[in-house]
Order: sequence, then C-alpha cells, then structure tokens
Amino acid sequence: MTVTPHTDDARPGDGLVKAGGIVFALGAVATLVTMAPLFLGTDPFPSYAWAVCMLMGVGFAISAAGVLRSAAAQRKAARASQAA
Repeated sequence: MTVTPHTDDARPGDGLVKAGGIVFALGAVATLVTMAPLFLGTDPFPSYAWAVCMLMGVGFAISAAGVLRSAAAQRKAARASQAA
C-alpha cells in the first residue's frame, strides 16, 4: 500500500523555501530602491544600502538548501518504501 502525502502537509524543506523567497524578495526591493537614484539623477545611497542588495543571493541560497533538503527526504522515503 502506497501512502501519498497530502498537498497541504508541510514537508521537509518547505519552510526554507518560503523563508528564502521572502529574503529574496526583500533583496529585490532593496535593489530597486538602491538603483533608483542612479536613474533619477539624485545622490546615491551609502554602501550599506548596497550590502542589503546581497539578500537576493542569500535568499536564493536558502531556497536552494530547502530544495536539496526536500529532495533528500524524498530519496530517503523512496529507499524506505523499497526496503519494506
């Protein structure tokens, strides 16, 4: 008998993917805000504002870790079902 997970059940890695998406979105907004003065001809933001733009990469890495964790859990479950 095969048990399929419900679509609304939290799986391993789901939280990391969601958190990574939020961090990525914050970095994307920071990038847009930081780039705006370059196009508007105003004074640029200080360097720490540019550092906040790095949240896009951090968010992507967090999401990638969540995807890898989910894949590992699925592989483990597949091995367990084959052994049983």
